[in-house]
Amino acid sequence: MTNYPPKKKTAAPFPTREQVLEFLKDNPDAGRRQIARAFGITGDERLELKILLKQMDRDGQLEGGPRRVEPLPSVAVIQIRSVTLDGEPIAEPVGWSRDEAPPKIFIADNGKIGVVGLGDRLLAKLERQGRDYLALPIRRLTFTPQTVVGVFEKTPTGGFIKPSDKRDRDEYRVSRADVGDAKSGELVKAELVPQRGTAEKRVKIVERMGIFGEPRTFSLATIAASGIPLDQPEDAAKEAAAATPEELGDRADLRAVPLVTIDGSDARDFDDAVFAEPDSDPDNQGGWHLLVAIADVAHYVLPGSALDKSAQDRGNSVYFPDRVVPMLPEELSNDLCSLRPNEDRACMAVHIWIDAKGRKLSHRFVRGLMRSKARLTYEQVQAAVDGHAEELTAPLLEPVIQPLYGAFRALLKARDERGTLDLDIPERVVSVDRETGAVLGINTRLRLDSHKLIEEFMVLANVCAAESLEGALQPCVYRIHDQPAMEKLTALRDFLKSLDLVLAKGQVLTPKHFSALLDKAAGTPYAQMVSQMVLRSQAQACYSTENIGHFGLALRRYAHFTSPIRRYADLLVHRALIRGLHLPGRGALPEGQDAESIEKICDHITMTERRAAAAEREVQDRYTAAYLTGRQGEMFPGRITGVTRFGLFVQLQETGADGLIPIRTLPSDFYHHDEKAHALVGDRNGRIFRLGDILTVQLVEADLVTGGVVLALVEGEETSGGQLMPTSGTRRAAKARPERRGGTMEKRKKPRR
Repeated sequence: MTNYPPKKKTAAPFPTREQVLEFLKDNPDAGRRQIARAFGITGDERLELKILLKQMDRDGQLEGGPRRVEPLPSVAVIQIRSVTLDGEPIAEPVGWSRDEAPPKIFIADNGKIGVVGLGDRLLAKLERQGRDYLALPIRRLTFTPQTVVGVFEKTPTGGFIKPSDKRDRDEYRVSRADVGDAKSGELVKAELVPQRGTAEKRVKIVERMGIFGEPRTFSLATIAASGIPLDQPEDAAKEAAAATPEELGDRADLRAVPLVTIDGSDARDFDDAVFAEPDSDPDNQGGWHLLVAIADVAHYVLPGSALDKSAQDRGNSVYFPDRVVPMLPEELSNDLCSLRPNEDRACMAVHIWIDAKGRKLSHRFVRGLMRSKARLTYEQVQAAVDGHAEELTAPLLEPVIQPLYGAFRALLKARDERGTLDLDIPERVVSVDRETGAVLGINTRLRLDSHKLIEEFMVLANVCAAESLEGALQPCVYRIHDQPAMEKLTALRDFLKSLDLVLAKGQVLTPKHFSALLDKAAGTPYAQMVSQMVLRSQAQACYSTENIGHFGLALRRYAHFTSPIRRYADLLVHRALIRGLHLPGRGALPEGQDAESIEKICDHITMTERRAAAAEREVQDRYTAAYLTGRQGEMFPGRITGVTRFGLFVQLQETGADGLIPIRTLPSDFYHHDEKAHALVGDRNGRIFRLGDILTVQLVEADLVTGGVVLALVEGEETSGGQLMPTSGTRRAAKARPERRGGTMEKRKKPRR
């Protein structure tokens, strides 16, 4: 494992920023491929171009952001998503999966298709108009209705639906003929009814999912609204049911190795097992031999099969407090591909040799047959090491567990040496009764050394996978994490300045710089706040066949290899290893599948991963709101985690629930939003509410439908900093003449001339 290096310098013929800007000036709709073609860029230089364009975008040189570089195609399928109050339809590209909001597409009336309404899909020619587009319809396609999930309320004329998505503030009307058998208070799924020339949104109920408020409906609402596939296709289920255990054959026999699985107490699928022993090589004193064995999903999920298509569509498993929506059918995820104790299981394994300082010396992949010695939990393993071994762990302590910790301590040395970014952000865990669905409690997950041990073993195995695929000249699904964007670093530095903290400037930033910053903040009242702000400054990790390294882990090459039961990316890596290393057995990556075709899959599974993360947060919010229901009026300590023009976001310390204090409920004043200091500053009383301050708040409302929580500041309570007078910077801002706009105070702007 090597340190994350600075970007590689390119050869002289490679275009400069000025040359790229000059080309874009003459070719404003050119994308990356057109730029590469114009400058004769091929091979590895295509990655350099991608990095250059990202840097130019961050520095504001590409007006309009990524769309300047990657415009929409000249002909595309679009769908009417909204209608203005004047009845003008607005469309979006079908299948939009980028992080940023889609451009608006206005529909030109060229007399070819007549009036269009909500939900209509069109094939259209697109003409760019600044940031947005004008669509010239070619033909109307089959109507595919837009769906909405929410709680139905019946009225004499039909009813209306309150969306479960807190971002959707619309009210959807249901006519009497479209209600069906739905009852008030039920969670329903409805389809948008096409409307011509009106902004009103009408829907037809197509599915009833139970009385909302029953715990099982919390996750069902999000699953339906997010488009997460719930049930396995029939043909995929049949393939899984027909699967049988694999025999030894040409596989390496690993059944005598005392491999163990270490997972959470509620885990049902065990896809990784570990083993460690001192290296017997006299030239590697203090070194270790590690073995990481992973379920051989590629043997059962063959390319192009129904199982493969379903797994790719899902992208990953999704985990909710009351259920799991698995990527693979349970016959595989909980049985044949689960490394259950004392059962023969097919595996992909990697032998790894490290020295006493945790530096990798060599590795070797095999396809094997293993037999797990025990299914252990993180708590059991940690207790055993801490001197509290139980009946299961006592016999394993000396021969199995202690060597694992010995190798782990060596790996920590290597981790510290390369300087990874380790953010200590508390993780909220909602405990649910699986029978009744009732919330048993909300706690913060403990992060034990046993958790870190498995993390380090998995990271090392992932590095080995990426290195082997590069060495075998195979396409690799890298897990990449870019450096922080310039504008985010600027915002972070401005915030840190208000705390008298400094983030190095004028040099190439590495994770070590952020770690040093976190060390300075440790032990102070604002330590958690600094961790949150550093996290917000980071780029999002994603999947790509083009490697730019992993900034957070300080690794030059990194791929996901260790969880093929729940991540499709790992399955692709397994298939590429089988093909590139000529491992025995079936399931290799097809010869025709190359990096370009896999890149499209990378975009899709990045989207499904983010969809899953958002869905998991949303359901957790609903369960938390349910846990707080009935406690209106109670007071809680909380910390300000967000400051906006419309109020304060506060996280309750007891449950981790995130709630909003609307600005109109703060002590009577006009408040200036100081963006750099992340603060609201009172005009008259000089009161400051800033990020990280601790408040005492009162619960006003917990909305089960959206998971939203509304709070109120308890009168007379001060912030943890006790700040009643603004700092010099915010005092100057507070003296600026205010405009009364939504209860906030903003500097009056000069009119444009």
